[in-house]
Amino acid sequence: MKTSKESTILTNILDPFQRFLKIEASGGIILLFFTAFALVWANSSLGHTYQKLWENYLTLGIGNFKLTDTILHWVNDGLMAIFFFVVGLEIKRELIAGELSSLKQASLPIAAALGGMIFPALIYILVNTNNATEGGWGIPMATDIAFSLGVLSLLGKRVPISLKVFLVAFAIVDDLGAVMVIALFYSGDIQWNYLLIGMALYILLVLFNRLNIRYIPVYMVLGWVIWFMFKNSGIHPTIAGVMIAFSIPMNPRTKLSTFKDRMVNNLHVFAPVQNKDRMTLTKEQLMAIDNMEQEIEYVQSPVQKLEHTLHHFVTYVVMPVFALTNAGVVFKASGIGEIFIHLSGTIELSLILGKVIGIFLFTWLSVKLGIGALPPTVKWIHILGLGFLGGMGFTMSLFISNLAFSGPLLLDPAKIGILTGSLIAGILGYIILSITLDKSSAMDK
Repeated sequence: MKTSKESTILTNILDPFQRFLKIEASGGIILLFFTAFALVWANSSLGHTYQKLWENYLTLGIGNFKLTDTILHWVNDGLMAIFFFVVGLEIKRELIAGELSSLKQASLPIAAALGGMIFPALIYILVNTNNATEGGWGIPMATDIAFSLGVLSLLGKRVPISLKVFLVAFAIVDDLGAVMVIALFYSGDIQWNYLLIGMALYILLVLFNRLNIRYIPVYMVLGWVIWFMFKNSGIHPTIAGVMIAFSIPMNPRTKLSTFKDRMVNNLHVFAPVQNKDRMTLTKEQLMAIDNMEQEIEYVQSPVQKLEHTLHHFVTYVVMPVFALTNAGVVFKASGIGEIFIHLSGTIELSLILGKVIGIFLFTWLSVKLGIGALPPTVKWIHILGLGFLGGMGFTMSLFISNLAFSGPLLLDPAKIGILTGSLIAGILGYIILSITLDKSSAMDK
């Protein structure tokens, strides 16, 4: 039987995570809608407008500082840099104060993520026989948190919170692996002058962090300059988003104990014991409100505040726009040639079998070797179901496919492989978890 204090602590820990899950799950539904809309639009009688729209050029800038690129590149290089920035914030938070902050906590999701990256890439390399498509091995390595959590949310309260935490944790490690793969294997020829300037500015941001500078606009302005340098250097600019996120200060300016004492003092000024309701506030009360607003600002971790601020924008704007611009595969133009069938099938096989084998096997090995332990109320059949949900690549997979291939001859079959593979993996994961989860498995919620 939990005490009142224990229940309060548990609520304080779980409530923010539950809000995160709701945002991600609803984001997955919106993502699905925009994906379906893109497919219908691209294959309708107005399909030519879909392709032509993203090829239009757009110029952004102030004065002499202007950038001109296609709408597609603005989305994939610009908006997705914000997506990667939030991914970086999530990774940093998890590494410092989350599920990945200790070796004991992190060992199981790290093992699952490693298996979920190695086996899909390995299966792709082994199955692929065409030199033109060998560069797509990184496509099936990623897991889409929004889609996988969206499917998991369909099972409602039967899903234990420990299972959700495990899925989020290994998906975040998965994202980190995908970022490293993009940086190391999917960047172009290096323009060292731009890269060195970008790295020098990044070192300046790290120095700001060490000097305890918490004025976020400074990081953002320099961050976009770094993004521009990376864009011209040959290193994909979205990598700058992750790097900049790691430079954002983590520690709040005010400790919780100090915050509590100051808030109590300000509340006594704002609402004294002999307080009477009145139409207007006194100068002392207004000053107390200003002080409390400042204390609330100071007690928040800059990393957490930025993540919270941008999370909705990324979930409800960036990812749906990315899906709209990238998921519109023209089926009738793709044909059913040998490359088309082979590439789609290879990606599907890698996403479905590679993910579930890798995640399950590495999790099993981690437990058997005593490195990690299964979360409470979680059974091996549940890990199998999660393994299939891990095969829902989508956002990151589509992103890597744009880096691996150019032109519809390879891009279209790659995207179809991602969409169908993610769909099949999601259905299989849902069926397994739907059959094996019962009300008793939600006891740790």
